[in-house]
Amino acid sequence: MRSAFRPSVTSLLATAVLLVGGAQLPAAAQATAPAAASVRGLPDFTDLVDQVGPSVVNIRTLERASSNNAGGSGADEQMLEFFRRFGIPIPPGMTPRNPRGDRGGTPDEAQPRGVGSGFILSADGLIMTNAHVVDGADELIVTLPDKREFKAKIVGADKRTDVAIVKIEASGLSAVRIGDVNRLRVGEWVMAIGSPFGLENTVTAGIVSAKQRDTGDFLPFIQTDVAINPGNSGGPLINMRGEVIGINSQIYSRSGGFQGISFAIPIDEAVRVSDQLRATGRVTRGRIGVQIDQVSKDVAESIGLGQPKGALVRGVEPNSPAAKAGVEPGDIILKFDGKDVEKSVDLPRLVANTKPGNRSTMTVFRRGSQRDLSITVGELEPDRQEARAATPEPNKPQSSNALQAIGLSLADLSAAEKKELNVKGGVRVVTAEGAAARAGLREGDVIVAIANTETATVKDLEAALGKADKTKPINVLFRRGEWAQYAVIRPSR
Repeated sequence: MRSAFRPSVTSLLATAVLLVGGAQLPAAAQATAPAAASVRGLPDFTDLVDQVGPSVVNIRTLERASSNNAGGSGADEQMLEFFRRFGIPIPPGMTPRNPRGDRGGTPDEAQPRGVGSGFILSADGLIMTNAHVVDGADELIVTLPDKREFKAKIVGADKRTDVAIVKIEASGLSAVRIGDVNRLRVGEWVMAIGSPFGLENTVTAGIVSAKQRDTGDFLPFIQTDVAINPGNSGGPLINMRGEVIGINSQIYSRSGGFQGISFAIPIDEAVRVSDQLRATGRVTRGRIGVQIDQVSKDVAESIGLGQPKGALVRGVEPNSPAAKAGVEPGDIILKFDGKDVEKSVDLPRLVANTKPGNRSTMTVFRRGSQRDLSITVGELEPDRQEARAATPEPNKPQSSNALQAIGLSLADLSAAEKKELNVKGGVRVVTAEGAAARAGLREGDVIVAIANTETATVKDLEAALGKADKTKPINVLFRRGEWAQYAVIRPSR
């Protein structure tokens, strides 16, 4: 539509010249003519397809049938892959069948499981794809654009970033060129090649919708409006220079089909992961043992931080690197290893990219001031389930005029409660009404600080409350179970 419209603008200007008998156009028209001529048309992707197409492969996954499971997939295996990928229950009518049409399968017989895409990293057969494409597969079949097929083996896969490297025994292959994600700009044209629904070598195009989209702990995704569907997973996202700048990995959809929002793993992050997979078959990441949350604007202003930045520590794992370094629930981590933590999602990435055993410096904001802590980074391990202690016998509630004014009834912590929460002191909320309830406090919460003052007992809290300016919002640091967070109590008007 745009290219068709531009000539009409030019023709209108030409008509204007004729109507004035060849007289000079007004200044405004003169300014319009070169502006219209400088507008570029839509991009041509044909050369990019010729350049990158030979490097994009189709990946079919197979699994061994057994006597006690369904074998294969006579139903639409691409839709089954979609259901598996996005956690959607498989409809009763789509139970996998084998090629003979029954629901059984000969033991050790390889049956189709799913389909995805990938791209060639090196001429000797290294291929990058998504971890979810190869997860659970007993066999991998890689089909090149020239229709040659190879059995592939998994070099390594990392579920946390959804990156995998597979290898085929081949030589002289056409490898992709890796681009610079830092040069990528929102609004620039990009292209994808893959096998949506098993349709090999399908080309789609669009623009970069956003960068640094936070949808995962360890990856800031590239968001595009390139049409991505089941089977595109693992295929390349390509810039107009013919360079790979991402791996197409996820879509946002309420219907199961493409809805204009797709996500790609930045290629620099994927290459960093792939280097470790190729070297050791696994990825090593750092950890410090904290649970974090965002810092809201109200909290930042009330505690004297100024602007909302950093990562709020909601909980500290016992005996973790953070606990040994002296990190406390309610701290706000502003820097790690000299790098700013602007948002809470920045911290896991900075820590994960730090080599375990490295000694780093962490800057935290605690009760109105900053302090530096030295921390030895540990190694990230699989999530562990933690046992919960029994609920201890509570102390009797206390109240006063000052507490009633903000809607609180409190009780000192018992020794058992302090041990369970791993705190030196604090006060338990018995009831929360009025201003306290509106701030989000509720029965069972444990207040450990108010107005930037530690509160080991109810008397401590009442003393701090007496010194606070009642005309301004009052910040409250409290624990809810294992988690710490802030609330802002606003005075009644």
